[in-house]
Amino acid sequence: GHALSPVILIGQQGLTDAVVAETASALETHELIKVRARVGDRDLRDGIMASLADRTGSSLVQTIGNVGLFYKKKKELPKILLPDS
Repeated sequence: GHALSPVILIGQQGLTDAVVAETASALETHELIKVRARVGDRDLRDGIMASLADRTGSSLVQTIGNVGLFYKKKKELPKILLPDS
């Protein structure tokens, strides 16, 4: 995920319906995206990241600082193939 730039920015308004919709759309297109959250303290940021993953049906793969890496497999023709667990 290092080469990816954040495609979604969450500001002081927090996790709005528009942010959730935009994230879902970006995941449908890219499967793997970075989201940057500038919302204050760590607990609030972590809660927003977890809630965003839940509301978009995605997996929060990693967080580093204010950036979360989210993954959601495409329904058709996925670009990223993970091994079965």
